[in-house]
Amino acid sequence: MSAGSIPSGKVRDPGYPTKSENYLTNSKGILSWIFTLDHKRIGVMYLIGVVLAFAVAGLLAMVIRLHLFQPDGAVFSGPKANDYYNQVFTLHGAIMVFLFIIPSIPAALGNFLVPVMLGAKDVAFPRLNLCSFYLWVAGAIFFISALCASQLDTGWTFYTPYSTSSNSSVILATSGAFILGFSSIFTGLNFIVTINTMRPPGMSWFRMPLFLWATYATSIIQVLATPVLGITLLLLIAERVMHIGIFDPEFNGDPVTFQHFFWFYSHPAVYIMILPAFGIISDLISVHSHKRIFGYRFIAYSSIAIALLGFLVWGHHMFTSGMGPLTTIIFSALTFTVSVPSAIKVFNWLATMYKGSISLTTPMCFAIAFIFLFTIGGLTGLHLGTLATDLHLHDTYFVVAHFHYVMVGGTLVAFLGGVFHWWPKMFGKMYSEWGGRIAALIIFLGFNLTFLPQFVLGSRGMPRRYATYDPEFAYLHQMSTIGALLLGAGLLVALVVLLHSLFRGKRAPANPWGGATLEWNCTSPPPFYNFERAPIVGDPYDFTTIEWDGENERYVTVDPEREIAPEEKPETEPAHAQSDH
Repeated sequence: MSAGSIPSGKVRDPGYPTKSENYLTNSKGILSWIFTLDHKRIGVMYLIGVVLAFAVAGLLAMVIRLHLFQPDGAVFSGPKANDYYNQVFTLHGAIMVFLFIIPSIPAALGNFLVPVMLGAKDVAFPRLNLCSFYLWVAGAIFFISALCASQLDTGWTFYTPYSTSSNSSVILATSGAFILGFSSIFTGLNFIVTINTMRPPGMSWFRMPLFLWATYATSIIQVLATPVLGITLLLLIAERVMHIGIFDPEFNGDPVTFQHFFWFYSHPAVYIMILPAFGIISDLISVHSHKRIFGYRFIAYSSIAIALLGFLVWGHHMFTSGMGPLTTIIFSALTFTVSVPSAIKVFNWLATMYKGSISLTTPMCFAIAFIFLFTIGGLTGLHLGTLATDLHLHDTYFVVAHFHYVMVGGTLVAFLGGVFHWWPKMFGKMYSEWGGRIAALIIFLGFNLTFLPQFVLGSRGMPRRYATYDPEFAYLHQMSTIGALLLGAGLLVALVVLLHSLFRGKRAPANPWGGATLEWNCTSPPPFYNFERAPIVGDPYDFTTIEWDGENERYVTVDPEREIAPEEKPETEPAHAQSDH
């Protein structure tokens, strides 16, 4: 990728959209947003919704950490202190998992990007797309109702028999999760059909951006695994209302059956959360290293392998539940197997960066942080997949730290990297690079200070979900609380940087980073119809035709002049000379 002047050849630059073409201003009024079928506007509404859900769940997490600053608790006191603490961590987990982590990347970024990356005008089923958003809103309302109506202290897993016998708003919360499941299924179904049927001519499976591969693999899990959770929650509601013996031992039910059903969905759900993050990081590493992705097919196939193997490893959550020795050994071996395709991705990202022309932009800073944090999360998962060590570490803060390194250090950091990467495309504004880098650094430091001490806490036997603890753990908990405050400050800085760009940011060019995928061929922000004419499909990771236009400070696509083969050259002899032969 050249950094000099534009060479000879045809230059393709979509320029800037007019106000009438801009999808944000194409039609005005709140009703034009409420009833929109435009995938981009639906993606923006999802983005606003999941960020609000994250803010609520994050504030609840901050309350938890502040309470744990002192061994006897610093926030809740009195005879019901433990009950209040249980309610807060239940709501934190339920809102963070069901309202933010699962829908954040597929629903927000996926809705905006999938059709544009395909060069299409919209998803296959626009009305179903809008319906899935309002199902998400309805599910969120049920969760808020559960928050306001009465206590909810079962933990985000709703483990039986407590969830079938406790005096709490379990039915409201599980009904909300059931509705959110339909939203997830509709989104996944829409993406599968869109990617299968709306790829433009020339875009074969192995000319798709890796974000589309990750989205496709995620959609398969959403469609196949989510119904299991839906049925399980319906059985839970039925048992609680009609006292049918399914999971509750009081009615001859088996609580371990609930764990099997729940984790059969919830472990694939881990990959619903992390697979789209893999797709984002693949694109970020390649674009900001200005280098073709290393091992494209291996990364693509590994996404499908993770999706399939994810259905086979749920049992490693239940090593202490009384499963037979042979069963635990099989699940342990399968757990190690699923780490292989994840390791392939990390190796290929590092190989892509090797000898690349790396630009330390804000998205690249988040991508590098992701590799570091997710690697720690993955390697610590081996301790929990090993029978001997899991028996000691199960239900301790080691599990909390591992889960957050994968989900927050993985999904959240990748989500932030993706938002910063595609923000200029979504809203047509450039943000402060210095501000973005500072936010990335604060988030990275705050996250590690929050969760690294928790690995030590867990290895020393500190159980999770306890509102009080022995004073010997105090300094580690205090370090974790200080880290949480620093992490919250970093997230606030990131939000301020992005919102400031909407009002004071420079106008974004069509291709600010030098990407080669199709979304960079339309204006920033995209017009209502995405593309005036069908874009030219090329290699999504071929940067040889992307050149830096120093005069206009933007990347442009250059079509090199085609060399004429000797047999194609016109005759140079005069006509009378030909007639003499």
